[in-house]
Amino acid sequence: MNKATSLPSTVLEVVRNKGTEKPFSGEFDKFGEVGSYLCRQCGLALFRSSSKFHSGCGWPSFDEEIPNAVKRLTDEDGRRVEILCARCHSHLGHVFYGEEHTATNTRHCVNSLSLDFVTDLEVKDTEEAIYAAGCFWGVEHFFKQLPGVLKTQVGYSGGESEYPNYQEVCNGVSGHYEVLRVLYDPTKISYKKLTQFFFEIHNFSQNNGQGPDIGQQYLSAIFYYDAWQQDIANALIKQLRGMNKEVTTKVLPVKTFWPAEDAHQDYYAKHDKLPYCHRYQAIF
Repeated sequence: MNKATSLPSTVLEVVRNKGTEKPFSGEFDKFGEVGSYLCRQCGLALFRSSSKFHSGCGWPSFDEEIPNAVKRLTDEDGRRVEILCARCHSHLGHVFYGEEHTATNTRHCVNSLSLDFVTDLEVKDTEEAIYAAGCFWGVEHFFKQLPGVLKTQVGYSGGESEYPNYQEVCNGVSGHYEVLRVLYDPTKISYKKLTQFFFEIHNFSQNNGQGPDIGQQYLSAIFYYDAWQQDIANALIKQLRGMNKEVTTKVLPVKTFWPAEDAHQDYYAKHDKLPYCHRYQAIF
């Protein structure tokens, strides 16, 4: 799956235009959790945390890649060796040899913006889904419980403005929905199962918001990456209407996903609270 259609311009500048983020500014420079690092553009697993080390260069450093996951390409000037995702050719950074940082004598110098991270040490590949179902706090609370879901991230999508913030979205001036980005292992859970679950945790018949939260930003929507996701979403809506259920959910092409502020990520776990406008009800 090529996820470039949802990537912010800051990420595209690196993965598509071979840009470089400022040293010591990246999310993963001093990051030390156990898990796997993925290609931000296509979701392929690239590095394990066991190969990460602190080189002091200002960018995440790895002394070994997952076999067959990274491609090497000599720069036009012949001075450096570029590294790219072997599948989608997303720019990662450069590789250097002979610095004697570790036993492999190799340093993959990688931009944080080129990476995703999940706390799974065996995942080989991932896929992604984006849903809007009201307040993203509650949507994330439920999706985090699903086996096969590797990462959830709340944010904003569907609008036109860049870098929207929570206040702008709540005021309805940006045109964005509150959405949840779901990164999942397709060998453990399918997109169809995820989308069925989406319908089972919110009131998809409400046409003015979700529960007491009223406004365009709280409407029900599925953002699809490709025709395959679009077909599954539309088939499930047809199935629900065949069960005499009213469905107001929109099926829309993916637009840029803007991560919400840190305070909104994993909100209910941080505050030891439960959703106020979402609940699970089996349908399928």
